[in-house]
Amino acid sequence: MKKVKALFSKLVLLVATINICFGGLSIFTSVHADAPAFDMDARAVYAIDAQSGQVLYQKNATKQYPIASVIKILTLGVIEQDIRNHHLKWDQKIKITPAVAKMADDWHFSNVPLKNGEEYTVRQLVDSMMLVSADGSTEALALADAGSTAAFNKKMQAFAKEAGVTDTKIYNMIGLPNGDLGKHKLKGVDKDAENLLSAKDVALISKYLVEQYPETLEITKQKFANFNVTKDQQYLMTNVNALLPQNGFAPKTGEIDGLKTGNTDRAGKCIVSTGMFSGRRIILVALHTKGEWNDQSKMQQDFYNKLTDEYQPVEVKKVSDLSPKLTQVKVANGKDKNKVKLTLSQKTAVWLPKNLKLEATSPSLKIAKNYRENDHQLRAPLKKNQNVGSIELHIPGLPNFDVPVSVSQTVTKKSIF
Repeated sequence: MKKVKALFSKLVLLVATINICFGGLSIFTSVHADAPAFDMDARAVYAIDAQSGQVLYQKNATKQYPIASVIKILTLGVIEQDIRNHHLKWDQKIKITPAVAKMADDWHFSNVPLKNGEEYTVRQLVDSMMLVSADGSTEALALADAGSTAAFNKKMQAFAKEAGVTDTKIYNMIGLPNGDLGKHKLKGVDKDAENLLSAKDVALISKYLVEQYPETLEITKQKFANFNVTKDQQYLMTNVNALLPQNGFAPKTGEIDGLKTGNTDRAGKCIVSTGMFSGRRIILVALHTKGEWNDQSKMQQDFYNKLTDEYQPVEVKKVSDLSPKLTQVKVANGKDKNKVKLTLSQKTAVWLPKNLKLEATSPSLKIAKNYRENDHQLRAPLKKNQNVGSIELHIPGLPNFDVPVSVSQTVTKKSIF
């Protein structure tokens, strides 16, 4: 036993010595740097800090897949945009047609009945669309707004483009296969065609929606809402998002306030959640999650809990916070010793493992192609505040993160410093 203890003591001393020699971090970081902090059992995942754009986890994030009722996030974006542009009003009443009533009354597609000839406000229909994914309500909104499925599709594509998403395959506002829309399906399109977007596409659209239309969260954070089917029939809607506060899968820190779930045979169970954690808005998209709804809710809960247990956002106010060596960079303008000061294009925050400092992320300068003389030197001319590249951070457990940087002054080819 004494020999074992002595051997253990020597091993501890050897590890401590190596740790000191290598700066206290790098030997362990190199072992774990490429191992993702999160492992989510889904076909595709994309998680971001919505304020900084930092990617926290990604898996098949740019591949397009069916997204089921998650498309209703985009549908809501169009409706809210048209309300702001005075094309619709929240209290405007929409009369239900026989075709929409048929969709709403079919239990395969909807869980909020709509009566033929009855009128419902835009607010009522939006609440039912986002809280319980009512397909009939979604169809009623889109047709009242644009007149046809094809016309509303064009509006959704335009909204997606505003959010930075250009390559979308959109067939309807609901998320069902084309053939399930009956009278309102697209002509000349396969009956099995479903909307196809990537997890990253969905995250960008969600980010844009929440930023431009913050009233969205007042809708999606509701746990309950009443829906008056007729003056004598009321339906109590319960939000299907199991991660909302006080629900069974609510994260232990932070607070979820949106956004949308979806499910079809091809898309599987999908969810987009968002909330505030450590003062930062996080958006998490998971497509075709494995198991039952409780499994995917638990998976998302685990993500948020681990994020706040093991990581924290660290403010970056100036370039020297990242690396004093990168505050200046040489400029090729005929004076080889000339240097220009780099500044942050904007202040930001970076999620780091707790107790890890910014300088331990091995910051390295990445000069944009248009301004690069070589890997370590800019090429004049340069304009003051011009974004010339970024400083890349290598963060254990997370994807690398680029912090954009600009030059602090104008530099001509003949400038003398």
